[in-house]
Amino acid sequence: MKYFTTADGSAVGRIGQGTWYLGENPAIRDDECAALQAGMEAGMNLLDTAEMYGEGAAETLVGQAIRGRDREKLFLVSKVYPFNAGRQSIFTSCENSLRRMKTDYLDLYLLHWRGRVPLAETVECMEELKAQGKIRAWGVSNLDTDDMQELFAVPRGQNCAANQVLYHLGSRGIEYDLLPLMRRQGVPVMAYCPLAQAGRLRRGLLSSPAVRQIAQNHGVSPTQVLLAFVLAHNGVLPIPRSGQAHHTLQNAAAADIRLTESELAALDRAFPAPAYKTPLDIV
Repeated sequence: MKYFTTADGSAVGRIGQGTWYLGENPAIRDDECAALQAGMEAGMNLLDTAEMYGEGAAETLVGQAIRGRDREKLFLVSKVYPFNAGRQSIFTSCENSLRRMKTDYLDLYLLHWRGRVPLAETVECMEELKAQGKIRAWGVSNLDTDDMQELFAVPRGQNCAANQVLYHLGSRGIEYDLLPLMRRQGVPVMAYCPLAQAGRLRRGLLSSPAVRQIAQNHGVSPTQVLLAFVLAHNGVLPIPRSGQAHHTLQNAAAADIRLTESELAALDRAFPAPAYKTPLDIV
């Protein structure tokens, strides 16, 4: 299994930071910036964003948060719109992301979801961005098993460094075939919405007796149990979003929680993984 490393070769923290919906409200921007900075201080040195988030507002926030920090110790991820993922637009999109984030390169650049641009064209462009030094690696987001198999079959498609998908205790569909495929290929999965921020998918997770009992066992919060569940799966890196420093530090502390086999079994009984193929949850 390949794991992410920073430009200086040091390891990326086991939990990253998402930025979906951050940077859009000027009244709370300073709090959100402080939250990202608190996370970096706590070892959450992977920051994930996208040109879609606030039409660049989240990227600008990341640029503000990392100002004055050692760039080589950070792992910056952004995503390109699918309609910008072809030769006509991807190079401009990448430059715009770099400008907003005030950095010379991205550690990882992702296709946000699949659109009409052929995968082979996107891969070719991603490889050119690597050759130009604009990005260190590329990957995808919201691609399911069939899409990934198609991607691996195109020239240099095997260079895909990550697939970012929605994954949490209440949304376990990737465990059926996508996650096993990623493990066989040695490609990490980045789990967005690991705290089940996605509406109907919460399904009473935080009030679940199983989740609350395990939280009590460890003296932690139910949300930390949700993160610990994701971390218990090899090859998966969660990227929770937080706009408050104290919540970010709670997220960081979840990296030290080790769920027992009996606790994982209790969660499995309460929220079983599907025994058949299900579509990706996408929000």
